[in-house]
Amino acid sequence: MSFKDFQLHHGILKAVQQCGYETPTPIQSEAIPKVLAGSDIIASANTGTGKTAAFVLPALQRLATKRRFKKQYGKPSILILTPTRELANQVNQAIRNYGKNIRFYSVILVGGMPYGPQLRSLSQPVDIVIATPGRLIDHIDSRRLDLSKVELLILDEADRMLDMGFVDDVNKIADLTLDDRQTLLFTATWDNQLSALANRILDNPERIQIETEPTQDNIEQRLHLADNLEHKNRLLSHLVDDKELTQGLIFSATKVGADILAQELIAQGHAAAALHGDMKQGARNRTLMNMRRGRLRLLVATDVAARGLDLTSISHVINFDLPRFAEDYVHRIGRTGRAGALGTAISFVLPDDAIHLARIERYTGQKVDQHVIPGLEPTRALQQRSRNKKRKYGGGKSAPQNRKYYGSPKRKGGRYNQPPAHHNRRQDNRTMAKNPTRS
Repeated sequence: MSFKDFQLHHGILKAVQQCGYETPTPIQSEAIPKVLAGSDIIASANTGTGKTAAFVLPALQRLATKRRFKKQYGKPSILILTPTRELANQVNQAIRNYGKNIRFYSVILVGGMPYGPQLRSLSQPVDIVIATPGRLIDHIDSRRLDLSKVELLILDEADRMLDMGFVDDVNKIADLTLDDRQTLLFTATWDNQLSALANRILDNPERIQIETEPTQDNIEQRLHLADNLEHKNRLLSHLVDDKELTQGLIFSATKVGADILAQELIAQGHAAAALHGDMKQGARNRTLMNMRRGRLRLLVATDVAARGLDLTSISHVINFDLPRFAEDYVHRIGRTGRAGALGTAISFVLPDDAIHLARIERYTGQKVDQHVIPGLEPTRALQQRSRNKKRKYGGGKSAPQNRKYYGSPKRKGGRYNQPPAHHNRRQDNRTMAKNPTRS
């Protein structure tokens, strides 16, 4: 099969060929004909499978072939929702690449950017809006944008949007569009919450499941056991001195950790920078541009860079902090080995990370090989948790009976087991009785 078989508009087909693509990927072969036929779809596919083009090409085909007598200001006909600014920029770039030979007007609305340019963009007749849910809601509430003419609603990385707490925003946005719209939902994973959303906003969707390996064969995966944070830092210092590492993406669990780690690497003489959600969009764009131009060798990021970041020059991905979810691991290491190149993914594993490592290996179906650097050998082994071992204060006969509330909230029966609202007040009253002078 080739892209010609989809009978796309000649301008779109020419642009696809100019981008160097001739044969569609499996997700494109399955999704594009169904979308062109007008069906709602749910498409599940892993990262790097080409699902962006699977919805961008049919969206552009709709604009190229459907005649509109009058466009209205601030009333798009196509809406694409993404969870992050980086992913929105990637989708916008794909739209520009594939639609450069046809006439349309697109607007990107994301947080972290000034409102002025976005308001000026919305003052023109607009065809496509690419947006993150939060900023889109801002424009809707301010009556700068009207979704009543949206005929095609696309949710990209829907699972990530729900993970970020956008489920209510997505439902609100969907309610503002046409009742008979076409809806496309693209996701890398599937769960009950996503199923509930799909049942609410999609109409008899066709399900597309692309069975692919969660990880790529061209990515070498390694793990290094680390005793503690200091040991991690010494391992990282050794690895970034490797000349085979042309550009590296280092993942940190927190924004503060990313900033600290980037500063430490800069102090060691490396061209490094941080990337996370607290940065303004302009700073994030400059950082990514410097990375693409080769001015930076090391980028320390949170999971904001795990999806939607397309840097073909990344030779190494280093998980300084192991992700807690196996899906995030797959997205992280997918940032290397792009476009068929060879890549290396290295993970630092602490002794108490055994359960997370086991989940990753079970999800990917691959065992990650352990490597040891001479002189930086670990002194502690992975702590294998016994299934029969009861958690401290977690219940059972051995649990102290006078311990009502403990540690972090524990989920029980679908609700968090927190102290009642009056508990702290009673504690304060007892303290005041013992110490009347306390204020």
